[in-house]
Amino acid sequence: MKLRLLLVKDNEVLSEIPLSLEDWPRESLEDELESFEKEFDQFSKLFNALAHQNRLRIMKRLFEDENVTLGFLDLMKDLDLNPKIVWESTKKLRESGLLVKSEDGKYRCSEHGQAEFLMVSVALRRLLQILAELEEL
Repeated sequence: MKLRLLLVKDNEVLSEIPLSLEDWPRESLEDELESFEKEFDQFSKLFNALAHQNRLRIMKRLFEDENVTLGFLDLMKDLDLNPKIVWESTKKLRESGLLVKSEDGKYRCSEHGQAEFLMVSVALRRLLQILAELEEL
């Protein structure tokens, strides 16, 4: 199977990633795996931040309206969560860099956090779905 993942910005290919072992030059794959191991903490922090339904719900809520910022009470009310859960969840999301808190106490997705969340929630889900469909053929 000759699948490749392309990352394109303004019609320019930024990266092309083979999705099968036979398409990777051995040395390049070893370098990639070594880099992944060195950056494990970064991946762990991101996946850990999104590994709970309430944190996913908070992120989803911030994506429902364009340029939305929500306060602590808004999150409690909108998502029917208790204060402890909102506090712990927003803390974990901020520590991972997905959320930022403004001076007036409102939360919003960081620019980098928007891309990371879309990559993990939407793009990864779609890629897994496509791979499952190809497996069925």
